[in-house]
Amino acid sequence: MYCRDCGEKLTLGFVENEGLVPYCPKCGKYKFPFFPVAVSMTVINKEETKILLAKHIGDEDFKLFAGYIKKGENAEKAIPRELKEETSLTAIKWRYYGSRYHDDKDVLMLNFIVTANEGEIKPGEEIEEARWCSPEEAKQLIRKDSTAEYFLNGALSELGKKR
Repeated sequence: MYCRDCGEKLTLGFVENEGLVPYCPKCGKYKFPFFPVAVSMTVINKEETKILLAKHIGDEDFKLFAGYIKKGENAEKAIPRELKEETSLTAIKWRYYGSRYHDDKDVLMLNFIVTANEGEIKPGEEIEEARWCSPEEAKQLIRKDSTAEYFLNGALSELGKKR
């Protein structure tokens, strides 16, 4: 393992309450491992009666929309960018729901409940199909025991509290 800042070979150093942590002798700093962060979006219509799901090319299951946060970008900028890229729809407003580590991709997912316009959906390069569903249909279509299902169920519960 090498330092992401200077390229020096890292050694392991003990940090109290952390255990062994990679250390760069050249920089004189501990280099805690990092992993990518992405936004996950439970996209709803203005009336909060429909959920937008996506099926990626070559995938059998429907998922929520998601995308990596680019270097120098924050989650609030990634949400409208990703939704526009993947559907051509406009994100009107959003609020943070919760986070979860997603082991399959080694990424921290930050989930937002995103209200979008219901214009014409033009799937982006990665999306085979995108469609609006009732909450019940969305629960049936979403991949079971997945991070997407976890966020969908949580968002639906959260939306139910508002009514």
